[in-house]
Amino acid sequence: MRVAAEVVMVAGAVIAVLAGIGLLRFSTPFARIQAAGKASPVALLLMSVGAAPLLGWRGFAYLAIAAGAMIVTLPIVAHLLLRAVHRTDRIDHLAMDDLAADEEGETHLGSF
Repeated sequence: MRVAAEVVMVAGAVIAVLAGIGLLRFSTPFARIQAAGKASPVALLLMSVGAAPLLGWRGFAYLAIAAGAMIVTLPIVAHLLLRAVHRTDRIDHLAMDDLAADEEGETHLGSF
């Protein structure tokens, strides 16, 4: 059981390192937040699942609370960060700006 837990934890660490490399290598803030936003919860879940058998029930409860909080809050934080980046007017590289008419109350989907 210990070997399986360690393998899962190493897999989580590898995913976290790859997310960090993505943060450094990607050129746009949108790609950077995408790399961190998708890989971080997966890495945390793998490391939590790997650490849970080694920590016992009390440690598992703490890990479950931390993982649940991250899974709930991370998409919201990533969305708000991307909206803030979009409003800085440094988005010349976008092929299509879906939020361009958002201030007038209409988007490419129509009025709300």
